[in-house]
Amino acid sequence: MTNEKLNIGIILGSTRQGRVSPQVGEWVKGIADQRGDAHYEIVDITDYNLPFFGTTDGAEPGIKAWNDKLFSLDGFVFIVQEYNHSITGALKNALDLAREAWNDKAAGIVSYGGSGGTRAAEHLRGICGELLIADVKTHPTLSLFTDFENFSTFKPAELHVNNVNLMLSQVVAWSGALKSLRK
Repeated sequence: MTNEKLNIGIILGSTRQGRVSPQVGEWVKGIADQRGDAHYEIVDITDYNLPFFGTTDGAEPGIKAWNDKLFSLDGFVFIVQEYNHSITGALKNALDLAREAWNDKAAGIVSYGGSGGTRAAEHLRGICGELLIADVKTHPTLSLFTDFENFSTFKPAELHVNNVNLMLSQVVAWSGALKSLRK
């Protein structure tokens, strides 16, 4: 393996107005950028104007751009919010509109919700398995009650930084190991 840095995408899993995933994503990116072990970037699914899976012939430019972006990445960190005990419909749709672009890559999950987003993260883990994404063990969970002011302003407890760093170490290690499968 070369000394070339890996490219890790921090995928924002919500598209609704007033969402807080950009705040969480920027916080994770800030921690990640201090590490210097990979290139980290925010990947916002709202930027791709994705159609609903099954309602398209696949020729829309957003689908190609989405897949091209995913192919350019070696691993992922999903910022996942819990809606009705699962991931958002927008994230599920974005996952479904790509297939091979996800394969043989690693992912970490940072979730939030009333119960830390744990049920959404568990649903996402099952989807990752089907898409041949190796999800790492460490999973930072954020509470809407203790890590957000008025459920809208992200103010994470300091204790989460260690978990994010541990998760990122696992994502980078696994992403590097899996890269040889994609050559």
